[in-house]
Amino acid sequence: MSILALDLGTSSARAMVLDSAARPLPGALARRKVVITQGRDGAATIDVAVYLAAVVECLDELSAAGRLDGIALVVATGQWHSLLPVDVAGTPLGPVMTWLDTRAVAPETVSGPVDAAAFHQRTGAWWHRFFWTVRLRWLRERLGPGPVRFVGLLEYVYAVLLGDAPMSVSQASGTGMLDLATLDWDPEAVELAGVRPRELPPLAPAGWRGRLRPEYARRWPGLRDVPWAPSTGDGAASNVGSGCVDATRAAVTVGTSAAVRLVQPVPAGRPLPPLPQTLWRYRVDHERIVTGIAYSSGGNLFAWARRELRLPRGPELEAALQRVTPGAGVRADPRFGGDRPPGQAPPGSGQLAGLSFDTTAVELLAALMDGVCQQVAADLRLLESTVDRTVEVVLGGGAVAASPWWRRAFHETLAPRSVRRVANPEVGATGAALLALGALDGPGGLDAIGRTDEGGSSGSADPVSR
Repeated sequence: MSILALDLGTSSARAMVLDSAARPLPGALARRKVVITQGRDGAATIDVAVYLAAVVECLDELSAAGRLDGIALVVATGQWHSLLPVDVAGTPLGPVMTWLDTRAVAPETVSGPVDAAAFHQRTGAWWHRFFWTVRLRWLRERLGPGPVRFVGLLEYVYAVLLGDAPMSVSQASGTGMLDLATLDWDPEAVELAGVRPRELPPLAPAGWRGRLRPEYARRWPGLRDVPWAPSTGDGAASNVGSGCVDATRAAVTVGTSAAVRLVQPVPAGRPLPPLPQTLWRYRVDHERIVTGIAYSSGGNLFAWARRELRLPRGPELEAALQRVTPGAGVRADPRFGGDRPPGQAPPGSGQLAGLSFDTTAVELLAALMDGVCQQVAADLRLLESTVDRTVEVVLGGGAVAASPWWRRAFHETLAPRSVRRVANPEVGATGAALLALGALDGPGGLDAIGRTDEGGSSGSADPVSR
Protein backbone atom coordinates (compact mmCIF):
# COMPACT_ATOMS: atom_id res chain seq x y z
CA MET A 1 0.00 0.00 0.00
CA SER A 2 0.98 3.67 -0.39
CA ILE A 3 0.36 6.63 1.91
CA LEU A 4 -0.35 10.19 0.83
CA ALA A 5 1.18 12.71 3.24
CA LEU A 6 0.50 16.44 3.35
CA ASP A 7 3.02 18.73 5.05
CA LEU A 8 1.42 22.15 5.44
CA GLY A 9 4.16 24.41 6.75
CA THR A 10 4.81 28.13 6.91
CA SER A 11 7.41 28.14 4.11
CA SER A 12 5.81 25.59 1.77
CA ALA A 13 2.85 23.30 1.20
CA ARG A 14 3.88 19.82 0.13
CA ALA A 15 2.17 16.59 -0.85
CA MET A 16 4.12 13.36 -1.18
CA VAL A 17 3.63 9.63 -1.49
CA LEU A 18 5.23 7.24 1.02
CA ASP A 19 5.59 3.47 0.91
CA SER A 20 4.07 1.13 3.49
CA ALA A 21 7.05 1.71 5.81
CA ALA A 22 6.44 5.50 5.64
CA ARG A 23 9.47 6.16 3.43
CA PRO A 24 9.14 8.85 0.72
CA LEU A 25 8.97 7.43 -2.80
CA PRO A 26 11.35 9.01 -5.34
CA GLY A 27 9.71 11.46 -7.72
CA ALA A 28 6.42 11.55 -5.80
CA LEU A 29 6.62 15.04 -4.29
CA ALA A 30 4.70 18.17 -5.23
CA ARG A 31 5.60 21.47 -3.58
CA ARG A 32 4.35 25.04 -3.63
CA LYS A 33 6.09 27.95 -1.93
CA VAL A 34 4.15 29.87 0.73
CA VAL A 35 4.37 33.64 1.07
CA ILE A 36 4.01 35.14 4.55
CA THR A 37 2.90 38.77 4.60
CA GLN A 38 4.76 40.57 7.37
CA GLY A 39 4.30 44.12 8.63
CA ARG A 40 6.11 46.52 10.89
CA ASP A 41 3.26 46.16 13.40
CA GLY A 42 4.24 42.50 13.96
CA ALA A 43 1.74 40.99 11.52
CA ALA A 44 2.73 37.67 9.93
CA THR A 45 -0.18 36.24 7.99
CA ILE A 46 -1.01 33.86 5.15
CA ASP A 47 -3.72 34.31 2.52
CA VAL A 48 -5.80 31.21 3.19
CA ALA A 49 -7.37 31.13 -0.30
CA VAL A 50 -3.94 31.14 -1.91
CA TYR A 51 -2.74 28.47 0.51
CA LEU A 52 -5.72 26.21 -0.18
CA ALA A 53 -5.17 26.62 -3.92
CA ALA A 54 -1.54 25.55 -3.44
CA VAL A 55 -2.62 22.37 -1.63
CA VAL A 56 -5.11 21.55 -4.39
CA GLU A 57 -2.45 22.18 -7.04
CA CYS A 58 -0.10 19.75 -5.29
CA LEU A 59 -2.76 17.04 -5.30
CA ASP A 60 -3.65 17.80 -8.94
CA GLU A 61 0.02 17.38 -9.86
CA LEU A 62 0.33 14.00 -8.14
CA SER A 63 -2.98 12.84 -9.60
CA ALA A 64 -1.97 13.83 -13.14
CA ALA A 65 1.23 11.82 -12.72
CA GLY A 66 -0.72 8.75 -11.58
CA ARG A 67 0.81 8.95 -8.13
CA LEU A 68 -2.51 8.80 -6.27
CA ASP A 69 -3.36 5.31 -7.54
CA GLY A 70 -3.12 2.71 -4.80
CA ILE A 71 -3.25 5.17 -1.90
CA ALA A 72 -4.65 3.47 1.20
CA LEU A 73 -4.33 6.26 3.80
CA VAL A 74 -3.96 10.06 3.88
CA VAL A 75 -2.05 11.72 6.73
CA ALA A 76 -1.14 15.32 7.41
CA THR A 77 1.24 17.33 9.50
CA GLY A 78 1.59 21.06 9.70
CA GLN A 79 2.16 24.23 11.61
CA TRP A 80 1.12 24.43 15.23
CA HIS A 81 -0.43 27.65 16.59
CA SER A 82 -2.07 29.00 13.40
CA LEU A 83 -5.38 30.84 13.86
CA LEU A 84 -8.14 31.62 11.35
CA PRO A 85 -11.51 33.27 12.09
CA VAL A 86 -14.46 31.96 10.04
CA ASP A 87 -18.19 32.68 9.97
CA VAL A 88 -20.87 30.11 10.76
CA ALA A 89 -20.71 28.84 7.17
CA GLY A 90 -16.94 28.33 7.42
CA THR A 91 -16.03 31.31 5.21
CA PRO A 92 -12.75 32.98 6.26
CA LEU A 93 -13.10 36.39 7.88
CA GLY A 94 -9.46 37.30 7.46
CA PRO A 95 -6.02 35.81 6.83
CA VAL A 96 -4.32 33.08 8.84
CA MET A 97 -2.31 34.36 11.81
CA THR A 98 0.92 32.33 11.95
CA TRP A 99 3.16 31.63 14.91
CA LEU A 100 5.35 34.54 13.75
CA ASP A 101 2.59 37.10 14.37
CA THR A 102 3.32 39.22 17.47
CA ARG A 103 0.45 41.75 17.38
CA ALA A 104 -1.87 40.26 20.01
CA VAL A 105 -1.94 42.09 23.33
CA ALA A 106 -3.61 40.83 26.49
CA PRO A 107 -6.44 43.15 27.62
CA GLU A 108 -5.80 45.19 30.74
CA THR A 109 -9.11 43.98 32.18
CA VAL A 110 -7.96 40.33 32.23
CA SER A 111 -5.14 39.45 34.62
CA GLY A 112 -4.42 35.93 33.39
CA PRO A 113 -4.75 32.54 35.10
CA VAL A 114 -5.63 32.42 38.79
CA ASP A 115 -2.71 30.05 39.38
CA ALA A 116 -0.18 30.48 36.56
CA ALA A 117 1.89 27.44 37.59
CA ALA A 118 -1.15 25.14 37.70
CA PHE A 119 -2.36 26.50 34.34
CA HIS A 120 1.04 25.84 32.80
CA GLN A 121 1.08 22.29 34.18
CA ARG A 122 -2.42 21.54 32.82
CA THR A 123 -2.09 23.11 29.38
CA GLY A 124 1.68 23.11 28.80
CA ALA A 125 1.37 26.77 27.82
CA TRP A 126 1.37 30.29 29.28
CA TRP A 127 -0.80 33.42 29.23
CA HIS A 128 1.13 34.78 26.24
CA ARG A 129 0.45 36.57 22.94
CA PHE A 130 1.59 33.42 21.12
CA PHE A 131 -1.43 31.35 22.23
CA TRP A 132 -5.15 31.47 21.52
CA THR A 133 -5.92 32.49 25.12
CA VAL A 134 -4.62 35.98 24.28
CA ARG A 135 -5.13 36.01 20.51
CA LEU A 136 -8.86 35.23 20.47
CA ARG A 137 -9.86 38.25 22.54
CA TRP A 138 -7.56 40.51 20.55
CA LEU A 139 -8.83 39.18 17.23
CA ARG A 140 -12.51 39.34 18.18
CA GLU A 141 -12.18 43.06 19.00
CA ARG A 142 -11.07 43.65 15.41
CA LEU A 143 -13.72 41.47 13.76
CA GLY A 144 -16.70 43.47 14.99
CA PRO A 145 -20.14 42.08 15.89
CA GLY A 146 -21.53 38.87 14.47
CA PRO A 147 -21.10 35.15 15.00
CA VAL A 148 -17.60 33.78 14.53
CA ARG A 149 -15.74 30.52 14.98
CA PHE A 150 -12.02 29.93 15.27
CA VAL A 151 -10.00 27.17 13.58
CA GLY A 152 -6.41 26.46 12.62
CA LEU A 153 -5.08 26.33 9.07
CA LEU A 154 -5.17 22.53 8.91
CA GLU A 155 -8.74 22.36 10.19
CA TYR A 156 -9.79 24.80 7.47
CA VAL A 157 -8.11 22.74 4.75
CA TYR A 158 -9.73 19.58 6.12
CA ALA A 159 -13.14 21.30 6.29
CA VAL A 160 -12.96 22.32 2.63
CA LEU A 161 -11.74 18.95 1.37
CA LEU A 162 -13.60 16.63 3.76
CA GLY A 163 -16.47 18.55 5.28
CA ASP A 164 -16.07 16.87 8.66
CA ALA A 165 -13.07 18.55 10.26
CA PRO A 166 -12.60 18.04 14.01
CA MET A 167 -9.33 19.28 15.47
CA SER A 168 -6.79 16.67 16.48
CA VAL A 169 -5.63 16.72 20.10
CA SER A 170 -2.13 17.35 18.73
CA GLN A 171 -3.17 20.55 16.95
CA ALA A 172 -5.46 21.56 19.82
CA SER A 173 -2.58 21.32 22.28
CA GLY A 174 -0.71 23.94 20.25
CA THR A 175 -3.44 26.49 20.95
CA GLY A 176 -2.49 26.56 24.64
CA MET A 177 -6.13 25.85 25.56
CA LEU A 178 -6.22 22.04 25.87
CA ASP A 179 -6.11 20.20 29.19
CA LEU A 180 -3.35 17.72 28.34
CA ALA A 181 -4.64 15.07 30.75
CA THR A 182 -8.39 15.14 30.08
CA LEU A 183 -7.96 15.99 26.36
CA ASP A 184 -10.77 18.54 26.47
CA TRP A 185 -10.79 22.33 26.24
CA ASP A 186 -9.57 23.72 29.56
CA PRO A 187 -12.44 25.70 31.21
CA GLU A 188 -10.16 28.44 32.54
CA ALA A 189 -8.45 28.82 29.15
CA VAL A 190 -11.85 29.16 27.46
CA GLU A 191 -12.82 31.87 29.94
CA LEU A 192 -9.54 33.73 29.50
CA ALA A 193 -9.99 33.67 25.72
CA GLY A 194 -13.47 35.15 26.05
CA VAL A 195 -15.13 32.53 23.84
CA ARG A 196 -17.88 29.96 24.14
CA PRO A 197 -17.02 26.28 23.62
CA ARG A 198 -19.13 26.13 20.43
CA GLU A 199 -16.85 28.78 18.90
CA LEU A 200 -13.92 26.37 19.16
CA PRO A 201 -13.44 23.33 16.89
CA PRO A 202 -14.80 19.96 18.02
CA LEU A 203 -12.02 17.59 19.05
CA ALA A 204 -11.31 14.41 17.10
CA PRO A 205 -11.77 11.21 19.13
CA ALA A 206 -9.16 8.46 19.02
CA GLY A 207 -9.48 6.49 15.80
CA TRP A 208 -11.28 9.27 13.86
CA ARG A 209 -11.13 9.00 10.07
CA GLY A 210 -12.45 11.37 7.41
CA ARG A 211 -13.43 11.01 3.73
CA LEU A 212 -13.24 13.38 0.76
CA ARG A 213 -16.26 15.40 -0.28
CA PRO A 214 -17.87 14.00 -3.47
CA GLU A 215 -16.58 16.85 -5.66
CA TYR A 216 -12.98 16.22 -4.63
CA ALA A 217 -13.40 12.45 -4.87
CA ARG A 218 -14.37 13.00 -8.52
CA ARG A 219 -11.39 15.31 -9.00
CA TRP A 220 -8.94 12.79 -7.48
CA PRO A 221 -10.39 9.32 -8.17
CA GLY A 222 -7.40 7.64 -6.54
CA LEU A 223 -8.48 9.08 -3.19
CA ARG A 224 -12.13 8.05 -3.40
CA ASP A 225 -13.13 6.37 -0.12
CA VAL A 226 -9.53 6.57 1.18
CA PRO A 227 -9.50 7.36 4.95
CA TRP A 228 -7.87 10.55 6.24
CA ALA A 229 -6.21 10.49 9.66
CA PRO A 230 -6.23 13.46 12.09
CA SER A 231 -3.38 15.90 11.52
CA THR A 232 -0.29 15.96 13.73
CA GLY A 233 1.53 19.10 14.87
CA ASP A 234 4.73 19.54 12.89
CA GLY A 235 7.07 19.37 15.88
CA ALA A 236 5.54 16.17 17.23
CA ALA A 237 5.57 14.53 13.82
CA SER A 238 9.21 15.50 13.27
CA ASN A 239 10.24 13.85 16.54
CA VAL A 240 8.56 10.60 15.58
CA GLY A 241 9.97 10.67 12.05
CA SER A 242 13.44 11.26 13.52
CA GLY A 243 13.17 8.16 15.70
CA CYS A 244 12.92 10.26 18.87
CA VAL A 245 9.93 8.48 20.36
CA ASP A 246 10.87 7.98 24.00
CA ALA A 247 12.82 9.66 26.80
CA THR A 248 16.23 8.36 25.68
CA ARG A 249 16.55 10.55 22.59
CA ALA A 250 15.85 14.23 21.88
CA ALA A 251 15.28 15.77 18.48
CA VAL A 252 16.96 19.04 17.54
CA THR A 253 15.25 20.33 14.42
CA VAL A 254 16.46 23.35 12.46
CA GLY A 255 14.15 24.31 9.62
CA THR A 256 12.82 27.84 9.20
CA SER A 257 12.93 28.09 12.99
CA ALA A 258 14.49 25.70 15.51
CA ALA A 259 13.42 23.55 18.45
CA VAL A 260 14.56 20.84 20.85
CA ARG A 261 11.92 18.29 21.89
CA LEU A 262 11.49 15.06 23.87
CA VAL A 263 8.58 12.60 23.56
CA GLN A 264 7.25 10.50 26.46
CA PRO A 265 4.40 7.98 26.62
CA VAL A 266 1.61 9.45 28.79
CA PRO A 267 -1.85 8.13 27.82
CA ALA A 268 -4.91 10.34 28.21
CA GLY A 269 -6.14 10.48 31.81
CA ARG A 270 -2.76 9.68 33.34
CA PRO A 271 -0.99 12.20 35.62
CA LEU A 272 1.40 14.46 33.75
CA PRO A 273 5.06 14.56 34.86
CA PRO A 274 6.26 17.88 36.37
CA LEU A 275 6.96 20.60 33.80
CA PRO A 276 9.72 23.21 34.30
CA GLN A 277 8.41 26.76 34.03
CA THR A 278 10.35 27.64 30.85
CA LEU A 279 9.42 24.54 28.82
CA TRP A 280 6.23 24.00 26.84
CA ARG A 281 4.36 20.73 26.52
CA TYR A 282 1.93 19.59 23.82
CA ARG A 283 0.32 16.35 22.69
CA VAL A 284 1.65 14.00 20.02
CA ASP A 285 -1.60 12.02 20.13
CA HIS A 286 -3.87 10.38 22.70
CA GLU A 287 -0.96 8.26 24.00
CA ARG A 288 2.08 10.57 24.04
CA ILE A 289 3.24 14.02 25.08
CA VAL A 290 6.11 16.11 23.70
CA THR A 291 8.06 18.57 25.86
CA GLY A 292 10.50 21.16 24.61
CA ILE A 293 11.36 24.71 23.69
CA ALA A 294 11.36 26.51 20.36
CA TYR A 295 13.17 29.49 18.87
CA SER A 296 12.22 32.07 16.26
CA SER A 297 15.58 31.81 14.52
CA GLY A 298 16.93 28.86 12.56
CA GLY A 299 17.27 28.48 8.82
CA ASN A 300 15.70 31.93 8.42
CA LEU A 301 18.76 33.36 10.19
CA PHE A 302 21.12 31.52 7.83
CA ALA A 303 19.17 32.76 4.80
CA TRP A 304 19.15 36.35 6.07
CA ALA A 305 22.90 36.39 6.74
CA ARG A 306 23.81 34.81 3.42
CA ARG A 307 21.63 37.31 1.57
CA GLU A 308 22.50 40.51 3.44
CA LEU A 309 26.22 39.73 3.79
CA ARG A 310 26.36 38.69 0.12
CA LEU A 311 28.02 35.40 0.93
CA PRO A 312 28.78 32.73 -1.64
CA ARG A 313 26.67 29.58 -1.88
CA GLY A 314 27.27 25.87 -1.65
CA PRO A 315 30.80 24.41 -1.55
CA GLU A 316 32.50 27.83 -1.67
CA LEU A 317 30.72 28.96 1.48
CA GLU A 318 31.32 25.67 3.29
CA ALA A 319 35.01 25.81 2.44
CA ALA A 320 35.21 29.28 3.98
CA LEU A 321 33.29 28.15 7.08
CA GLN A 322 35.64 25.22 7.64
CA ARG A 323 38.35 27.75 8.51
CA VAL A 324 36.22 29.07 11.42
CA THR A 325 36.26 27.30 14.79
CA PRO A 326 32.79 26.97 16.35
CA GLY A 327 32.45 29.08 19.50
CA ALA A 328 35.55 31.18 18.86
CA GLY A 329 35.74 34.90 18.17
CA VAL A 330 32.47 36.72 17.47
CA ARG A 331 29.54 36.03 19.80
CA ALA A 332 25.88 36.31 18.79
CA ASP A 333 22.44 36.51 20.32
CA PRO A 334 20.37 35.03 17.45
CA ARG A 335 16.97 36.33 18.61
CA PHE A 336 16.38 38.37 15.45
CA GLY A 337 12.73 37.31 15.50
CA GLY A 338 12.34 37.85 19.25
CA ASP A 339 11.44 35.19 21.79
CA ARG A 340 9.06 32.32 21.47
CA PRO A 341 7.09 31.85 24.72
CA PRO A 342 7.55 32.20 27.60
CA GLY A 343 10.08 34.89 26.67
CA GLN A 344 8.86 38.41 25.88
CA ALA A 345 11.79 39.81 23.89
CA PRO A 346 10.43 41.55 20.78
CA PRO A 347 11.68 41.10 17.21
CA GLY A 348 14.94 42.98 16.77
CA SER A 349 16.59 41.52 19.89
CA GLY A 350 19.51 39.97 18.02
CA GLN A 351 23.04 41.12 18.84
CA LEU A 352 26.63 40.61 17.72
CA ALA A 353 29.61 41.17 20.02
CA GLY A 354 33.37 40.80 19.82
CA LEU A 355 33.70 42.51 16.43
CA SER A 356 37.00 43.88 15.17
CA PHE A 357 38.37 45.23 11.92
CA ASP A 358 39.57 41.70 11.19
CA THR A 359 36.08 40.21 11.43
CA THR A 360 34.85 38.70 8.16
CA ALA A 361 31.34 38.18 6.83
CA VAL A 362 31.81 34.42 7.09
CA GLU A 363 32.70 34.78 10.78
CA LEU A 364 29.48 36.73 11.34
CA LEU A 365 27.46 33.91 9.78
CA ALA A 366 29.33 31.33 11.86
CA ALA A 367 28.64 33.29 15.04
CA LEU A 368 24.92 33.41 14.30
CA MET A 369 24.77 29.67 13.65
CA ASP A 370 26.80 28.97 16.78
CA GLY A 371 24.43 31.21 18.75
CA VAL A 372 21.57 28.86 17.88
CA CYS A 373 23.73 25.91 19.03
CA GLN A 374 24.36 27.60 22.38
CA GLN A 375 20.63 28.25 22.90
CA VAL A 376 19.84 24.61 22.23
CA ALA A 377 22.61 23.32 24.52
CA ALA A 378 21.39 25.35 27.51
CA ASP A 379 17.79 24.26 27.10
CA LEU A 380 18.68 20.65 26.40
CA ARG A 381 20.21 20.45 29.87
CA LEU A 382 16.91 21.65 31.34
CA LEU A 383 14.99 19.14 29.24
CA GLU A 384 17.24 16.34 30.45
CA SER A 385 16.46 17.28 34.05
CA THR A 386 12.84 16.21 33.48
CA VAL A 387 13.90 12.62 32.75
CA ASP A 388 16.99 12.57 35.02
CA ARG A 389 19.36 11.33 32.33
CA THR A 390 21.65 12.43 29.52
CA VAL A 391 19.95 11.82 26.20
CA GLU A 392 21.14 11.10 22.70
CA VAL A 393 20.51 13.81 20.11
CA VAL A 394 19.23 13.46 16.56
CA LEU A 395 19.63 16.47 14.28
CA GLY A 396 17.07 17.10 11.57
CA GLY A 397 15.70 19.79 9.31
CA GLY A 398 16.71 21.33 6.03
CA ALA A 399 19.04 23.93 7.52
CA VAL A 400 21.44 21.50 9.21
CA ALA A 401 21.18 19.17 6.23
CA ALA A 402 22.46 21.97 4.01
CA SER A 403 25.42 22.95 6.20
CA PRO A 404 28.08 20.44 7.33
CA TRP A 405 29.68 23.25 9.37
CA TRP A 406 26.47 23.77 11.34
CA ARG A 407 26.30 20.05 12.08
CA ARG A 408 29.89 20.16 13.28
CA ALA A 409 29.07 23.13 15.53
CA PHE A 410 26.14 21.26 17.07
CA HIS A 411 28.33 18.19 17.62
CA GLU A 412 30.98 20.19 19.47
CA THR A 413 28.49 22.25 21.49
CA LEU A 414 26.43 19.22 22.59
CA ALA A 415 29.43 16.98 23.42
CA PRO A 416 29.88 14.55 25.09
CA ARG A 417 26.39 13.42 24.01
CA SER A 418 25.99 11.11 21.06
CA VAL A 419 24.83 13.29 18.15
CA ARG A 420 23.49 11.92 14.90
CA ARG A 421 21.68 13.37 11.89
CA VAL A 422 18.53 11.87 10.46
CA ALA A 423 18.96 11.25 6.74
CA ASN A 424 15.28 11.41 5.78
CA PRO A 425 14.44 14.99 4.66
CA GLU A 426 10.71 14.44 5.21
CA VAL A 427 10.67 13.48 8.89
CA GLY A 428 7.38 15.28 9.53
CA ALA A 429 5.49 13.34 6.86
CA THR A 430 7.13 10.10 7.96
CA GLY A 431 6.22 10.73 11.60
CA ALA A 432 2.59 11.51 10.81
CA ALA A 433 2.33 8.30 8.80
CA LEU A 434 3.94 6.16 11.51
CA LEU A 435 1.50 7.52 14.08
CA ALA A 436 -1.55 6.95 11.85
CA LEU A 437 -0.40 3.41 11.10
CA GLY A 438 -0.04 2.65 14.82
CA ALA A 439 3.57 1.69 14.17
CA LEU A 440 4.68 2.91 17.60
CA ASP A 441 2.22 0.67 19.40
CA GLY A 442 2.61 -2.97 20.36
CA PRO A 443 5.65 -5.11 21.23
CA GLY A 444 8.91 -3.88 19.72
CA GLY A 445 7.32 -0.82 18.13
CA LEU A 446 9.48 1.76 19.85
CA ASP A 447 12.66 -0.27 19.37
CA ALA A 448 12.09 -0.72 15.66
CA ILE A 449 11.34 2.93 14.97
CA GLY A 450 13.73 4.47 17.45
CA ARG A 451 16.94 3.09 15.95
CA THR A 452 19.05 5.65 14.13
CA ASP A 453 22.04 3.57 13.13
CA GLU A 454 20.57 1.49 10.32
CA GLY A 455 20.92 3.00 6.86
CA GLY A 456 17.76 2.96 4.77
CA SER A 457 15.24 2.73 7.62
CA SER A 458 12.55 5.38 8.03
CA GLY A 459 14.34 6.74 11.06
CA SER A 460 17.89 6.25 9.79
CA ALA A 461 20.56 8.73 10.68
CA ASP A 462 24.21 9.35 9.98
CA PRO A 463 26.96 10.16 12.48
CA VAL A 464 27.53 13.89 12.36
CA SER A 465 30.40 14.98 10.12
CA ARG A 466 33.35 16.29 12.07
